[in-house]
Amino acid sequence: MDVSQFDFHLPDELIAQTPLKDRSSSKLLVMNKRTGEREHRQFFEVIDYLKKGDTLVLNDTKVLPARLLGVKEETGAKIETLLLHDEGDHVWETLVKPAKRVKKGTVVQFGDGLLTATCVEELPEGRRKLQFSFQGIFHEILDQLGEMPLPPYIQEQLKEKDRYQTVYAKHRGSAAAPTAGLHFTKELLSELESKGVRVAYLTLHVGLGTFRPVSVDDVESHEMHAEFYQLSEKAAKMINETKSNGGRVIAVGTTSARTLETVASENGGQLVPSSGWTNIFIYPGYMFKAIDGLLTNFHLPKSTLVMLVSAFAGRAHIIDAYKEAIIMRYRFFSFGDAMLLI
Repeated sequence: MDVSQFDFHLPDELIAQTPLKDRSSSKLLVMNKRTGEREHRQFFEVIDYLKKGDTLVLNDTKVLPARLLGVKEETGAKIETLLLHDEGDHVWETLVKPAKRVKKGTVVQFGDGLLTATCVEELPEGRRKLQFSFQGIFHEILDQLGEMPLPPYIQEQLKEKDRYQTVYAKHRGSAAAPTAGLHFTKELLSELESKGVRVAYLTLHVGLGTFRPVSVDDVESHEMHAEFYQLSEKAAKMINETKSNGGRVIAVGTTSARTLETVASENGGQLVPSSGWTNIFIYPGYMFKAIDGLLTNFHLPKSTLVMLVSAFAGRAHIIDAYKEAIIMRYRFFSFGDAMLLI
């Protein structure tokens, strides 16, 4: 399958640079995943499409202010560091720029020495393992020095850090937000639960794969980076009960979908409490085992995320919907509008 099948032209001005003042006021394209029929609504009207007995599955990961700007101790050269994964003992897997300036033994200082990092291992694709040293509490220092790791297509500076967090973010560890969840307010979630829609939480820490484009021509040749996930006993039980009672499981975001499909794939279609690392790659031809609906944002051309939604609702339906969304001036990507596939 050729990657070009998932390409489309997106005008630059439709890439959302800032979040809307009201999280739930974005546009919502609702599409029947079988027929491709579409409606255009606003996000807070998602409540009209969810029924008593359905379960929404949300990713409660919390984005770290993981972008650090420092200088190389020897030369003063500027080094940008993105924290990807905590290896323990203050060692982190990171993505650094320019990577050629950071060799094993290189020391980088952040915040006039408030935080210091020594490269202990060189990895491919610009990644480095850094050993951090500091006085005090690491996450407090990170809150002070770090910036939100916004994707490269966002050029505007984010004025409020919490706008790149979901209102239910809980477990620290992501290098990017699960952006479909950014549309929810606490009030909307409360309204949904009052209607009888159940809400389950899982955790997937979004990692390096979010920043890596598909660089091969053949879809099957692409390799996903592994990301850590956790599905609790409470969430697994709630989702299984939903299925047993004939309700629908609606994944909020591709991260929730990938986590549920990972667990189901590894357990004969069943959802059981589990945690681990997943590099599941979902593209057309994949048979879904866990989810009945998907709430997601509009994604990059030729990205693994477009491939996932195409697997769920059909490539032709998705490409047609995207073309219509472009004509109707929908906002794309992290701070953009949403799509409900049911």
